[in-house]
Amino acid sequence: MKSWWIQKSGEQVTLALRDVPVPQPAHGEILVRMRATSINRGDVLARIKRHSAEGGRPAGVDGAGDVCAVGDGVAGFTTGDRVLFRAHGCFAEYAVVDAMLAAKVPAHMSWEEAAAIPVAFITAYEALVQFGKLQRDETVLIAGASSGVGVAALQMAKVLGAWVIGVSRSAEKRARLKALGADAVIDIHGAQGAGFAEEALWITRKRGVDLAVNLVGGSAFADCQRALADFGRQVVVGYVDGQMKAEIDLESLHGKRLSVMGISNAPLTPGQRAIPMRGFMEQIYPHLASGKIKPVIDRVFDFSEAAAAKAYVDTNQLLGKVIIRVP
Repeated sequence: MKSWWIQKSGEQVTLALRDVPVPQPAHGEILVRMRATSINRGDVLARIKRHSAEGGRPAGVDGAGDVCAVGDGVAGFTTGDRVLFRAHGCFAEYAVVDAMLAAKVPAHMSWEEAAAIPVAFITAYEALVQFGKLQRDETVLIAGASSGVGVAALQMAKVLGAWVIGVSRSAEKRARLKALGADAVIDIHGAQGAGFAEEALWITRKRGVDLAVNLVGGSAFADCQRALADFGRQVVVGYVDGQMKAEIDLESLHGKRLSVMGISNAPLTPGQRAIPMRGFMEQIYPHLASGKIKPVIDRVFDFSEAAAAKAYVDTNQLLGKVIIRVP
């Protein structure tokens, strides 16, 4: 089968097409004929050791397709089922999937929509609910709200009854985020380039936000912390700015009883990944299945254009998800 592999040389990350054997499902696994997959920055940026691509590795960590074989010990799936899932090596014609990390796709949902869901929405669920402990009527600030996870978090937070402030550097993206339901949108640079914390505090009448979801990285860390209310939480999900270090205001951290945590799929076992999957399926997936929440897709590329799709993501022009359609 054809499979795109990600490889890193120095600071350059590229995709290369290889011919590899079709994998076979082991105990607890299903084999899926891929129909669509999505680009996730943590996978293709390969900026931290746990995402290392030295020597090459199969690219793609989620997608959607048809079940074509079922391994021993699998219940609830049969050949022909339409499924979405998280797995390794999804930029390929076939992928082996742990059945705990798969869900059936409603008949009305397109392959592209289904492929836009798994990593983006489950990561957003982890950031908002599992670790962020977001409650109804709380205020959440999303720095980097135009990303796939950012848009998913915006939509999810609104369904959960929160008040949402979206942060983006682009005026066009801020307008689109407002149309998607953000209660307020602010420039990441803030007034006169002073940062976005002061504007977030002004919007909240100096109270601050309950939860800050940082999808930008080190350059947004300090403003996210300054924007927090007493007992506020900052969840660091991404680092598209490439800035891996940031200063922590210990006086604020201590005096306001703040919490800081990181979200990464890299160290998780399939069993650990299944925990947010179950919560997501119970609390959020019904809204996607009913159409109340609709995945936002920026562009769709053909399988042969995977390298071009990555190059487009690298430009940071997108809002929502970039999808690769598998023939």
